[in-house]
Amino acid sequence: QVQLVESGGGLVQAGGSLRLSCAASGRTFSPRIMGWFRQAPGKEREFVATIRWSGGSTYYADSVKGRFTISRDNAKNTVYLQMNSLKPWDTAVYYCAAQTRAYYSGAYYSLTEYDYWGQGTQVTVSS
Repeated sequence: QVQLVESGGGLVQAGGSLRLSCAASGRTFSPRIMGWFRQAPGKEREFVATIRWSGGSTYYADSVKGRFTISRDNAKNTVYLQMNSLKPWDTAVYYCAAQTRAYYSGAYYSLTEYDYWGQGTQVTVSS
C-alpha cells in the first residue's frame, strides 16, 4: 500500500504564497503521474496540476497557470505545489494523488485516473 501525506497548508492573505508538500511512503513507489486537486466548500473536487514522475512533464488547470508550479523530488518520493499570487477563490482543501495502475488513459485531469489519495490540507486565502 502507498500512503500520501500532504503538508504546508494554512491561512494566507491574497497575493501571498504557500508551498504544499506531499510525501509518499509504503511499498516501492513508482507512480506514472502525481497530481494535485482541490475541493472548495459545496463544490466538486477539481484538477489543479500534475507531473509525470519520469521526465517531469507538467500540466496545469487554466485557473492556476502562471501562478502555481508543480515539482517533484524522486529521491524523496515527494511532490510539491508552489502557489504564488494566491486569490480568495483558491481557498479549498488540497489533495495530492498518485497514479500507479498499469492502465492509464491519459486523462491526467480526471479523478478516476488516480488510485491513491492523501487526506488533504486546508488552504485559506483571505481578501
